[in-house]
Amino acid sequence: MEIVDIKKSIEKILDNNKAQSITSINLQNKSYIADYMIIASGTSSRHLQSLSEILVNELKKLGIDNCRIEGKDSKDWKLVDAHDVIVHIFHPEKREFYDLEKMWSEEIPKERATL
Repeated sequence: MEIVDIKKSIEKILDNNKAQSITSINLQNKSYIADYMIIASGTSSRHLQSLSEILVNELKKLGIDNCRIEGKDSKDWKLVDAHDVIVHIFHPEKREFYDLEKMWSEEIPKERATL
């Protein structure tokens, strides 16, 4: 499966499960940690947990194994490591506080890309 197809599948899974304000950021030429970062909001801590678990299960059905959930004990944030796509799922107030969209929106010359 191509990375763009994985990104689109993740966006669709999040949308189908009522994630809000889904945003994708292309990290190519910005960082070597992943090709894409997807940021979404959930409505409650229970919704965040459900979104992260559903995402991992649906990706497994697509043949994308070994995805991990970080922040299992957090009520405000979950991270799903889907290899070349990193998914942050935030409670809206925490999302606004961290403002990852702004942090990663700046174009960075390739020689300054971070690990």
